[in-house]
Formats: sequence, structure tokens, C-alpha cells
Amino acid sequence: MDFYQLSRDPAELVVPLLARATLNAGERLLVVSSDPAALERIDDALWESQPEAFLAHGRVDAPHAARQPVLLSDRVEPVNGARFVAFADGQWRGEAETFERVFLLFGEAEIDGARACWRMLGEKEGADRRFWKQDGGKWREGP
Repeated sequence: MDFYQLSRDPAELVVPLLARATLNAGERLLVVSSDPAALERIDDALWESQPEAFLAHGRVDAPHAARQPVLLSDRVEPVNGARFVAFADGQWRGEAETFERVFLLFGEAEIDGARACWRMLGEKEGADRRFWKQDGGKWREGP
């Protein structure tokens, strides 16, 4: 369970980094947000983040969703077979425990919920939690 505190960059700039790392690891990613506008921004960023290295992706309600290596959705349904999930809206979902790896991206508005989730996961046996924070332009693992 990876917690990403967004202090400088918004989710739409962080998701392409996570998507690229996920694909490089040979995995598929499900990106979940309840905010349609945020999904639109993430969609655009996946096209534009590195034009020379396209990140293939699609929407859950579009044709061929099951084929997409990165799937954008408003619900936790990995129709693309993803074992990695990114909650781009800062909201934890109970279905997270069915995934091999979970990324929770949260900003200042979601910090209380992220802290509660961190504590809850700390009580679960075998839960491996990591906290990441932006330090200038880089991500570093925090205490």
C-alpha cells in the first residue's frame, strides 16, 4: 500500500509516472476516481506526459476496455485484469485488498482520511505500507 501525499503536483501529473512504472513491471493498472473531470485530466495527461512514449490507456465505458493496460474508471472493477490500482481521488475503497499493489494519492483535503486509513492498515497483519512525499521535484519515501 503506497500513500502518495500530493503537495506540489496534482494527481494527473503523478498517475502517468505510476502508470509507466506499472507497465515497466509488466503489470496493468486500474485508475479510479469518482470525479469525472479528474478522470478527463488524467486521460489528457496520459496522452501528453511524454508524447514520444505513449501510455496506452482507455476508459471503462469505452470499447475494448478489457484490453487496456491502463484503465480509467469511476468504480473498482478491473475489467482489464489489473492487479495494481491507483485511487486518484484520495478516497480509500475496501476493494483495495483484492489488489496486489495499491496507490492512494491524496492532497491536503484528504489528509485526515489518509491518516485514518494508514492507522487502519497498520492494524492488519501483513499490510506493507509506504509513505511518499514530494521533496522539490522528486518523490522520497517518508517516515
